[in-house]
Amino acid sequence: MTNGFDTAPAGIGTKVAAGAAGLVLLVGILAAGAGTGLASVLGGGDSPPSAAAATQIPPAMLALYEEAAATCPGLPWTVLAAVGTIESGNDTSDLPGVDSGANSAGAEGPMQFEPTTFAVYDEPVPPGGVSPPSPYDPTDAVYAAARDLCASGAANGADLSAAVFAYNHSDTYVSEVLDLAQSYNQTQAQTIAADTAPGIAVDWALAQVGTPYVWGGEAQGVGFDCSGLVQAAYKVAGITLPRVAQDQYDATTRLLPNDPLRPGDLLFFGGDPRDVTHVGINVGNGEMVDAPHTGANVRVESYRGWTNLVGATSVLH
Repeated sequence: MTNGFDTAPAGIGTKVAAGAAGLVLLVGILAAGAGTGLASVLGGGDSPPSAAAATQIPPAMLALYEEAAATCPGLPWTVLAAVGTIESGNDTSDLPGVDSGANSAGAEGPMQFEPTTFAVYDEPVPPGGVSPPSPYDPTDAVYAAARDLCASGAANGADLSAAVFAYNHSDTYVSEVLDLAQSYNQTQAQTIAADTAPGIAVDWALAQVGTPYVWGGEAQGVGFDCSGLVQAAYKVAGITLPRVAQDQYDATTRLLPNDPLRPGDLLFFGGDPRDVTHVGINVGNGEMVDAPHTGANVRVESYRGWTNLVGATSVLH
């Protein structure tokens, strides 16, 4: 499914093209990195995980990314984690080729190695790995990916963009990885967004992940419905929004199809602009945080597969 706000169809285990927002952020990353090194912008081994990282990456995989990246000075763990997120949802995907077999391109395991490439980087066997090394073993795969990136330009932060491009020969893949890596660095995420109302709202909403859906709910720790979550998140950020999704859509500034989506922008779904039935908060990388429906919890999910996107709005204009 495609739409005017993000024309890159996405799916775990596929290489996806970055949307306009990702390209805009990539320009910012490269500009900020001039003179200081892209690795320092994306965050090194001592960079604390952002709320997005803590939400999207299981703790065991997060620790694994940090440990493996430390074997290559100059390789930020955030880049390694971004690759793992895009390739397999951090080993959570049930698509072919992640736990067994191969995908249509012949790639295997959570880091989606072709067998010949994995064979080049699968040794020495890291602590916790298996012998002989297996591309399906998360430890073996992540350490092999760190070695691959290191050998391709990540060593000493020489050329992270080239290292990611060597991993998957796509400029848009590079953009998406570096964009996502920046969002995983708490310091950089705060620099970009946390001093703004949308950034505060995003961080607060992400902290509510796991809270039950309750129709009409608007109470932290008790339950939210979709618009209740949005209203509560922006209230914390100092902005008062109406209570229901239709009124929130009507009260905020509509974005044009070519406008870049930014964290904190609101995504509305329904039949048409006069029949809005659901709202989520954009968190970047084609995902939103929302309270979906009865029987579910507040969660982070891709909005790209939704076929009834009415439009997106900003609370700031």
